[in-house]
Amino acid sequence: MAIDGLEHSLGLRFKDQGLLRQALVHRSYLNEQGGSSLDSYERMEFLGDAVLELVISTELYRRLPQLTEGELTKNRAGLVCRESLSQVAQRLGLGDYLLLGKGEESTGGRERDSILAAAFESLVAAVYLDQGQARARQFILQVMDQELQNFCQPGAPPENPKSRLQELLQAMGADSPRYQTVLKEGPDHTPIFTVEVLKGDEVIGTGQGRKKSDAERAAARDALSRLEQQG
Repeated sequence: MAIDGLEHSLGLRFKDQGLLRQALVHRSYLNEQGGSSLDSYERMEFLGDAVLELVISTELYRRLPQLTEGELTKNRAGLVCRESLSQVAQRLGLGDYLLLGKGEESTGGRERDSILAAAFESLVAAVYLDQGQARARQFILQVMDQELQNFCQPGAPPENPKSRLQELLQAMGADSPRYQTVLKEGPDHTPIFTVEVLKGDEVIGTGQGRKKSDAERAAARDALSRLEQQG
């Protein structure tokens, strides 16, 4: 794993590269290679989540003085959700540097939203532990500038179809939507994924994309359109 290359792309130089390495270790890798789960990124993910929430909460409070507590909370939830953080991780190329077990690798772990979001939170913790709160804040605001600008501009926050679909199904008294990949076509370097979203055992939407996360969002939009037509 070319840690120096990742440091260069992030614009960081760690005093303790071990912190950066641990931020990229998935539990599945340790299960296969040997080692304690404490050596994975999970504890760092816990800390990074707290650092992110503080930095983003402070920034929203400063930038949006006209919003109520509830509105600030909703915006923060949209900014630090799995989908948003995984998009940041994709831009940073974190998936290329993850240490995964063979099973997780073969099932698309490098592109899975949950893993990418956790890796980004762990990276934030690594920066915080290595370089302090001020540098961690600077790093977060730098890499999440695009998301912050979208949420802080006049008008509604950008569309988050997966969150909207979950809220709609919960309002209907249904369980959370479930996404499943049903087809992967094309060469490995430019695949096209087809994903279905289900309410229970019922397929309520289908979508395609070059990444699983994009296909899931397309499926959520399709489901929202169908449900709105029914309603």
